[in-house]
Amino acid sequence: MSGPTTEGRSRSATAAAGIEFLHGIRQGVEAGLDPLAAAEGAASALPRSLRQSLTRMAARLQGEYHEDDWGFDEEFAEAAYPFFEFLYDRWWRVRAVGAANVPAHGRAMLVANHAGALFPFDAAMITGAIMKEHPLPRWPRFMVLDWAFSLPFLAPFMRKVGGVPASPYNASRVLEGDDLMMVFPEGAKGTGKLFGERYQLQRFGRGGFVEIALRTRSPIVPIAVVGSEEIYPMIADAAVVARAIGAPFVPITPTFPLLGPLGLIPLPSRWRIEFCEPIDISAYPPEAAEDRRVVFELSERVRETIQGKLHENLVARGPAFG
Repeated sequence: MSGPTTEGRSRSATAAAGIEFLHGIRQGVEAGLDPLAAAEGAASALPRSLRQSLTRMAARLQGEYHEDDWGFDEEFAEAAYPFFEFLYDRWWRVRAVGAANVPAHGRAMLVANHAGALFPFDAAMITGAIMKEHPLPRWPRFMVLDWAFSLPFLAPFMRKVGGVPASPYNASRVLEGDDLMMVFPEGAKGTGKLFGERYQLQRFGRGGFVEIALRTRSPIVPIAVVGSEEIYPMIADAAVVARAIGAPFVPITPTFPLLGPLGLIPLPSRWRIEFCEPIDISAYPPEAAEDRRVVFELSERVRETIQGKLHENLVARGPAFG
């Protein structure tokens, strides 16, 4: 019988380092440190590049630095990038195709399926794909549900790396500034799917993202993400706890809350991300945003495109943990 592969041993060592890191953070927080300071103190368990990244992020949180209207800090995002890159290359081994379909200049709406439980890892990996694979990389913004911005440590981090409170007004303003706006029309219904429903797209609501794209004259780029629905296999929802903390749901997985904070380490599934060809809406006048038939047809076109690509990429990826 053959032993574990070099890649498998590497991920096991990484997981062990992650566990040690989380233990260190927990001890630091229990000692009265804020989460970032606790993370700095526990960083000895991490590779050197990630330790340096933590130091740079901590420095950017102390003092006045340029941010946009939503708190995006490009230098902070660049400091955090080694974490994204580590997850992208080594943990989830992401394979991205079609990144060049994202416009190199000007506005565009990126529309993807949603998963990852309470953390926007899919947004992070889509961002990573654009930064690593696009010939002219650029930082996108991404919509985040309001409740997530009530979390003391996660909220400032998400703002600084491109998170924007979810609202039609904010999405329109980002696009009118000729930036990339990433949206997840499934919303909480997508992240809260049970494991047995994985890769079955939920409804796209009333097509609000199409209305925004029409009004702002923004091409729509459908994106299919495979891999994100295995990182936290949700087998139940702790609805009572969710209501108590104001969250849309609290996932129960095979490792959480059974293993406590260690259960928050996402599983190392293999990912594929496909950026589909942009949908050109320039033939429609902005007033088409008021036409329910047009909005519904475009919304269904985007949804069907993503669903079809999910099926294709599930086949192309093969085993989730292979």
